[in-house]
Amino acid sequence: MQKAKDLIKIIRREAKKHGTPLMIISKDALKAQYSLFKRFLPDVFPYYAIKANPNPEIIKFFADLGAGFDVASANEMKLVLTIGAKPEKIIFANTVKSDKDISFARKNNVKLMTFDNEPELYKIAKNCPGARVLVRIKVSNIGSLVELSLKFGADPEQALPFILKAKKLGLKPVGVAFHVGSQCTDATNYIQALEMSAAIFREAKQNGIKLNILDIGGGFPIKHFDKDNHINFETLASKIRKELKRLFDKDTKFIAEPGRFFAGPAGLLITKVVGRTFRNNKNYYYLDDGIYQDFSGIVFDHCKYQFNAIKRGHKFLSTLAGPTCDSFDTISQSEELPELEVGDIVYVKNIGAYSCASAVPGFNGFQPAKIILI
Repeated sequence: MQKAKDLIKIIRREAKKHGTPLMIISKDALKAQYSLFKRFLPDVFPYYAIKANPNPEIIKFFADLGAGFDVASANEMKLVLTIGAKPEKIIFANTVKSDKDISFARKNNVKLMTFDNEPELYKIAKNCPGARVLVRIKVSNIGSLVELSLKFGADPEQALPFILKAKKLGLKPVGVAFHVGSQCTDATNYIQALEMSAAIFREAKQNGIKLNILDIGGGFPIKHFDKDNHINFETLASKIRKELKRLFDKDTKFIAEPGRFFAGPAGLLITKVVGRTFRNNKNYYYLDDGIYQDFSGIVFDHCKYQFNAIKRGHKFLSTLAGPTCDSFDTISQSEELPELEVGDIVYVKNIGAYSCASAVPGFNGFQPAKIILI
């Protein structure tokens, strides 16, 4: 986000001004991630997956940049529409939708949505006649932080029968969607998924249906630690770009659903030590933010974070815990940190996605961090 010295100045300034816990979202980082995506996947239109971080200012920022939005509910749809997103730039990308939410989509002219089972097609046909639908297929999630194919995706051999069924019901089958899993570090997942999708495109064409949209989902990896050495986005994107050109017609429209990739690197969480003790032969620090608040990603996102202290000095094996009266609210039991006192700052970079988004409001009386964009 910033050079170390400048970053410390920002942390001190904003913590003094706003208090802690505090989540800082860098507009420069948001723009940089968007620009990086457009540069290395120029033929792929991004729909920001707002579940990663639905902060209205972030949504407005991406809307102004021209992005589309991936929503999973009527409430998310209402949020992006209220902020000014165009219905034609919204994809209803939940494969299990309620009748009520599908009707809301129809009333608001959101006509592009995904499905992965036959009963869903009946619901869509009933509540949003003529909708444009993408069949989501099950693909490999090997090496991804969060495996999504456990819950979503039709077996590839089911895709064509579903496409034919969609057409029979009066819907408009327009393409294929897949998701290789969140924080994917194995390019093979994308390559295999693209090959399967291309085969479905060919089968549909042979049966008189021309598909023209491919949704490659999200899963693009970011760094959570300074020393992470997994595949970077630039390398991954070059492999994807090559396969898109090889496997699909020039008139195919490519879309994606980046969430973590857009919001993650932009987030900086600032916390303070509010208590300390010596337990189990280790320093034990209680922070003013925890598992029920902005470190919720440790549970729901299987995420690990790099913890940093402003204070310098010899480091000791330490435990970090949140402020609630619950032993489950233990953030980490194996952090190397200098000797800290009550009031000292501990901060985490690259925490803008799946953190404040899944925080519990007010559990045990503790609120998630205040969010500011700078």
